[in-house]
Amino acid sequence: MKLKSMIIALLLPLLSLTGCATIVGKDAFPLTINSNPDGANIIIVDESGKKMFSGTTPTTVSLTAGRSYFHAKSYHITFSKPGYADQYADVKATLSGWYFGNILFGGLIGILIVDPISGKMWKLQSDITANLSQKLAMNTDQPTLKIMTLSQIPERLRKHLIRIN
Repeated sequence: MKLKSMIIALLLPLLSLTGCATIVGKDAFPLTINSNPDGANIIIVDESGKKMFSGTTPTTVSLTAGRSYFHAKSYHITFSKPGYADQYADVKATLSGWYFGNILFGGLIGILIVDPISGKMWKLQSDITANLSQKLAMNTDQPTLKIMTLSQIPERLRKHLIRIN
């Protein structure tokens, strides 16, 4: 019984010097990036504007979730393909569920120091897909039909509208 008490007495301080998310969490997260249709060019920049990756879809990129003490990373992805309108997506790190394990195991040191410094208190989503829409070729010789909502029509032109239903 005395040996068991000694082991517990030695392990308890060690547990208080760790962060739950730091032990169980990841440094980098794979983000699978797809587009419809495939073959879109992508550029990923982080919140500071630094280019992190460029390539084509489909692809998987490894990104970190923590930026600095208590600050999560965020990324902006631009999708482009000839004949298609550009699409944009933002990927923002969210709080990892493992961070809350500090309530039981890591204590205040894990909550306030270890997990925030390691950046492992954050996580990223695992996939993102952009649906690209084709650009319409505009021929100025031909009249075009453009469907708009009433809120998109300037006030000064609304008096010329004719109800058709």
